[in-house]
Amino acid sequence: MEAIHTLLKTDLKVGRLKNFYRGKVRDLYHLDNNLLIMVATDRVSAFDTVMEFGIPFKGQVLNQLSTQMIKTIKGEVPNWFIDCPDPNVSVGKYCTPIPIEMVIRRYLVGHIFRLYSTGERKICGIDLPDGLKQYDRLESPIITPTTKSHSGHDLDISKGEILSRRLVSSTEYEVMENYTYKLFDIGTSTAEKRGLVLMDTKYEFGKDDDGQIVLIDEVHTADSSRYIHNHGYEKRHQNPKHVKHLSKEFFRQWLMSEGFQGKEGQILPVIGHEVQNQLSMRYIELFEMLTDQQFVIGDLNEIHNRIQKNVESFLNLH
Repeated sequence: MEAIHTLLKTDLKVGRLKNFYRGKVRDLYHLDNNLLIMVATDRVSAFDTVMEFGIPFKGQVLNQLSTQMIKTIKGEVPNWFIDCPDPNVSVGKYCTPIPIEMVIRRYLVGHIFRLYSTGERKICGIDLPDGLKQYDRLESPIITPTTKSHSGHDLDISKGEILSRRLVSSTEYEVMENYTYKLFDIGTSTAEKRGLVLMDTKYEFGKDDDGQIVLIDEVHTADSSRYIHNHGYEKRHQNPKHVKHLSKEFFRQWLMSEGFQGKEGQILPVIGHEVQNQLSMRYIELFEMLTDQQFVIGDLNEIHNRIQKNVESFLNLH
């Protein structure tokens, strides 16, 4: 599979456009009727670095997986989502983002393991015991929030710091905290039923016009979460090199093996089609396992026109 047909950016012509924002992965169109059009591109970022290439089918996989995962939380947590008019597009109500990512973890992996391996034992105000190894299951899920940055690195922050800086009120944080635990329980159960382990994930929240806190952005995808196969976990736990990640963690670990973590002075390695395509196949594998559906590639001929027409059709009905 060659790295072709990737969607790197969009330029939708939509009336009533109030604001446009190009994120690391998504293009966001905020309309004056408080609708938000979210286009998932094939862009990929790691260590706060957006790559110059795209991952084949990544945007479609993320968007359609998130759409399916939102169905699993229906009635449990209020969310922004309204409809999916195109394989790469979700539309929902615009909410004012809360500048905090609620990261919840059940395993010592990724960022938290890297901190732990340097000797850190207090992370985001939470004390961790000595003697843990990579991929160890924690006694209970822990929430390790980060600040949400439009540029630069997101930073770890404790609940106490969030409240002292008045980023949200204590009541608002309690709502976000309760939603985070509830969502993670649903995500964990969904993954287990499909033979997967949801190791950690993150949720973002915003406020709607009524001031209600609602879930925004993607849910339980390969970009926002770390997944591995459940079968054989204990054996692979003894040799972390054999753990197969069905998420962006595969790409992060490859970059680290090449000496890149986005730190000052580090040079981004050459990333060939083989690595790009492996990441694409892992995203598709996760989609098919979590949804029990075959991934069907959308029409890639004139993809910009396809998205434009589908968005126009949706808006004409709303």
